[in-house]
Amino acid sequence: MSRQTIQLGHSPDPDDAFMFYAMAQKPPLIDCGNFEFYHILQDIQTLNQRARQGELEVSAISIHAFPYVADRYALMSCGSSMGDGYGPMIVAREPMRLQDLRGKRIAIPGTLTTAFLTLQLCLGKASDAFDAEVVMFDHIPDAVRDGRFDAGLLIHEGQLTYKDLGLHLVVDLGIWWQESTGLPLPLGGNVVRKDLGPDACQEITDIIRASIQYSLDHRPQAVRYALKFGRDLNEAMADRFVGMYVNHWTLDYGPRGREAITRLLTEGARKGIVPGVDKIEFIEARPR
Repeated sequence: MSRQTIQLGHSPDPDDAFMFYAMAQKPPLIDCGNFEFYHILQDIQTLNQRARQGELEVSAISIHAFPYVADRYALMSCGSSMGDGYGPMIVAREPMRLQDLRGKRIAIPGTLTTAFLTLQLCLGKASDAFDAEVVMFDHIPDAVRDGRFDAGLLIHEGQLTYKDLGLHLVVDLGIWWQESTGLPLPLGGNVVRKDLGPDACQEITDIIRASIQYSLDHRPQAVRYALKFGRDLNEAMADRFVGMYVNHWTLDYGPRGREAITRLLTEGARKGIVPGVDKIEFIEARPR
């Protein structure tokens, strides 16, 4: 039987690399059924835009982007990045208070990133409260250090390395969100295109859960593989970063994770930042 090719988009970052370690090996280290996965590594802003066009069968996306793709895609219960008491950070060259960010020029990693949505929930809509400009996420720390921006919104491993550039934390948005809602901050998730059909969507979701479980069960090997994708990270820092965003939430974020996603998107819609979603379609991963 010929295998069905599935385009799988994810970021070239340690946490995503860790999750998909088993599936990316040749041959794969887990049973991928009748599917052959073709890995497409692109930054999250690009993946968000591609999802809006329905280009990839499976993709990592920002939760912020989901209202724009909910007609085509369902959210998997596995593969999420949850900030449980931590998350994207605003940093500046000099010590600064949150209220000092109003009217400032802030570098952001993408207009559809959850980091940008959360910043607007915290500070106010970008058009009213501050000026935002998109900069490639890994260039933001240097752009702030060099004075091209008043502050920068950091995602990925920049959250661990910004102090090396002499930058100062203004606010950790994961902490702000948890103090405001009592919930983890749902940053990213995996989506599968609904036109594949219910059976294929379920099987693909189960395969991705199995890949995450394999990496958690073979952590040293998976971290060494993920380290190839870690900019300026040593093995210990890569292991710490992976642990922040690949954990029990990633296997299945469960009812509390679904509540967090619903709350984030409801708040965003209420403030006119994202369109409302009548119903968020979730596919629950089954252990294999």
